[in-house]
Amino acid sequence: MKITAVRHCKAEGQESNAPLTAEGEQQAKDLAVFLEGQHFDCVISSPFKRAIDTIKPFAELRESSILVDDRLAERILSAENDPNWRSNLERTYKEEHLKFPGGESTFEAKERITSFINELQAKSYKSVLIVTHGNLLSLLINLYDPSFGFKEWELLSNPDVYQIDVSLKDVSKLWVH
Repeated sequence: MKITAVRHCKAEGQESNAPLTAEGEQQAKDLAVFLEGQHFDCVISSPFKRAIDTIKPFAELRESSILVDDRLAERILSAENDPNWRSNLERTYKEEHLKFPGGESTFEAKERITSFINELQAKSYKSVLIVTHGNLLSLLINLYDPSFGFKEWELLSNPDVYQIDVSLKDVSKLWVH
């Protein structure tokens, strides 16, 4: 199975209902053109508005529906305002069971994305398009390329598109806007 994984386009914030910026809306249109010739058994998005709006132009172009799966939602590092969030996030890449108040550990987030992938495989999909968020995308890639960590997360942009061949455990970057 091949997963084409998209990090959402530029958004106005981190809240679940944050819309895309004007630039993000154009990126979503460009992404639709980029993906136009590809076939996917299904399109699945994070429930966050910015993720759904990222793939909406493609879905409209293809006249296909967008499935929503909560397991593609962004990972919450902590429910508290943390001025040291960046260094704490870096720590979680090395200490996978480290968990901050109200947050999700790297281990838990990887378990969540693994259950999602296992379900896709059980449905015998050959090619799936997903839209998610930077941190969860980096952890998904890390499952197949253990060298992909915090430093690589820092280099992600909005949007990035990666293809993951689950059976070959191969990851390749397809597109960056």
